[in-house]
Formats: sequence, C-alpha cells, structure tokens
Amino acid sequence: MKQRVFGKTGRSVSEIGLGTWQLGTKQGEPFNREEALRILSAADEAGITFVDTADV
Repeated sequence: MKQRVFGKTGRSVSEIGLGTWQLGTKQGEPFNREEALRILSAADEAGITFVDTADV
C-alpha cells in the first residue's frame, strides 16, 4: 500500500482510506459485529492505516 504524509503532521498514512460510517451493517439494519471485524481485518491486512470515522 502506498503511503503519503498527512498534511503538516509528518505522519504517514495509506493513500486509500476506509470509511466506517456503516461499518458492519447496511443502513437501517442492526449492527453486525462479526462483519465489522472482517472488514477491519481485511483493511489491516491490505495495509490501510487511514480510517475515516465521520458519522456521515
């Protein structure tokens, strides 16, 4: 996974990020913990270090 420096922080993050607004579920459905963990694990294995946790 390619990395870039995040703004003026000096911190290196992945060029591809993971949006987590609907992590582990589809809109209107109950949260699925197992699916969320599978998604997070796959992102980690792919080298994704940029995670967007905004609620929209």
